[in-house]
Amino acid sequence: MSAPTLTRPAAPAPPSRAPVRGRRGGLAWFWVVAVVVPLAFLGLFFAWPVVAMISRGFVVDGSLDLSGFADVFSRPRTWRIVGLTILQATVATTIAVLLGIPGAYVLYRRRWRGRAFVRALVTVPFVLPTVVVGVAFRSLLVSGGPLGFLHLDGTLVAIIAALVFFDYAVVVRGVGGMWERLDPRAEQAARALGASPWRAFRTVTLPALTPAIASSASLVFLFCATAFGTVLILGGLQFGTIETEIWVQTTQFLDLRAAAVLSVVQLVIVGVALTLAGRARA
Repeated sequence: MSAPTLTRPAAPAPPSRAPVRGRRGGLAWFWVVAVVVPLAFLGLFFAWPVVAMISRGFVVDGSLDLSGFADVFSRPRTWRIVGLTILQATVATTIAVLLGIPGAYVLYRRRWRGRAFVRALVTVPFVLPTVVVGVAFRSLLVSGGPLGFLHLDGTLVAIIAALVFFDYAVVVRGVGGMWERLDPRAEQAARALGASPWRAFRTVTLPALTPAIASSASLVFLFCATAFGTVLILGGLQFGTIETEIWVQTTQFLDLRAAAVLSVVQLVIVGVALTLAGRARA
């Protein structure tokens, strides 16, 4: 009688890699679309109009002509516009920061009933259309309006008030978000060692909030320096900014070279503000 033969069981078949490759391919296409579509949108609706305007202003008879910079910056009107832009943005940013820090403390550091509703209410002005805010302020300040006795219609004060109204939420949310996450034990230790509330805030809390304050101030300055609708409605051409001057030079004077020069100046201001905001966040 012969001994039974032992047979080794067959090895299981390796799993198919087709579904894995299919999922990887679909994920790759998803990321390609997610990157290409925003870049195409920015290129079509932002980069291309800017490049087209600059090229029309600086290219004469097929050659590059940068003499427009000397011509535009030799005009007193240009320096007045640049000065007004910096003045409006600086004053509005300063006021927004000075008012926003106490607001951040009340809305993010203290607990009280209705706080969430007030947080949402503070954000409403930032999402309103600029034309709506400009018309609303104009109706309040115009002669015969509720605040007409202040005689602020068509003044620089009205523009700055509207800019602060817009960008107050940027400071409150930017500073308040960091303030809410701060460990209170450092300030409590300073108070326990005899520091007054103001000294504890100045030496402990304020340095910790400095990155958020600087970042919020940079963004507010950027928004104020590039304001268009509010400035045009409340100030007209008397208190114009670089943004409104580009529109005036393009639509009324048909001076594309001056508009191109001012566009470059505007891009420089935006780049500086974004760089400062990025470094402050870092």
